[in-house]
Amino acid sequence: MKLNNSTLHHAIIDTFLKRGWAPSVAELAERFGVDRSGVSSALQQLQEYHGVVLHPGTDEVWVTHPFSNAPTSCLVRTPKMQWWGNCAWCSLGLAILAGGTAEIVTTLGTSMRQVTIRIENGKVLDKDLFIHFPIPMARAWDNVTFTCSMMLLFESEADVDVWCATHGKSKGDVRPIEQVLNFASDWYGNHSDQNWVKWTGEEAAQIFTRHGLSGPIWDLGNAKDRF
Repeated sequence: MKLNNSTLHHAIIDTFLKRGWAPSVAELAERFGVDRSGVSSALQQLQEYHGVVLHPGTDEVWVTHPFSNAPTSCLVRTPKMQWWGNCAWCSLGLAILAGGTAEIVTTLGTSMRQVTIRIENGKVLDKDLFIHFPIPMARAWDNVTFTCSMMLLFESEADVDVWCATHGKSKGDVRPIEQVLNFASDWYGNHSDQNWVKWTGEEAAQIFTRHGLSGPIWDLGNAKDRF
């Protein structure tokens, strides 16, 4: 199998789906029949392509959206498997990649109050929740791990206002969970494909528009990088 962005990304996502955590550099080297330096170089290229986030100072996988290889505030589980999602948006997309029926266990606005969101056959059953997107998408990849950590669930927009005032954060865009699930299904639905290709800025903007996501948070401007 030829080692490139698409095949490497597929190998990582496939491993996440099958066992719950990312493959190591050594495992990827064995899978592709190349030496570790070849895999490390390919992983660095995939990171530049915004297809993976590596641990600083190493070439080991930290994040391959929508999966996290480290604990987060979002646990996505099925009767047979469980994974960490990077944020509320990622976790919804992860549920779709996992077959469309799963539970997401998380907290409301990083409080101690835990909630469980049920997804069945690609539909969300617990609809009275909202997701806050405080970071402009044009700046999302400046520090994508931070960006993900800020996309949280709330019971109302008023709760978002209180949370922002309490923690000194700027309010962004607030969207119903059902709308975000439909968006996440479209965004992440192809992430396990062998011929996966990262969205261009233009393609990302089209997906935003298709799902009614507009306003300053969703304006990518003239972004040329893969999103």
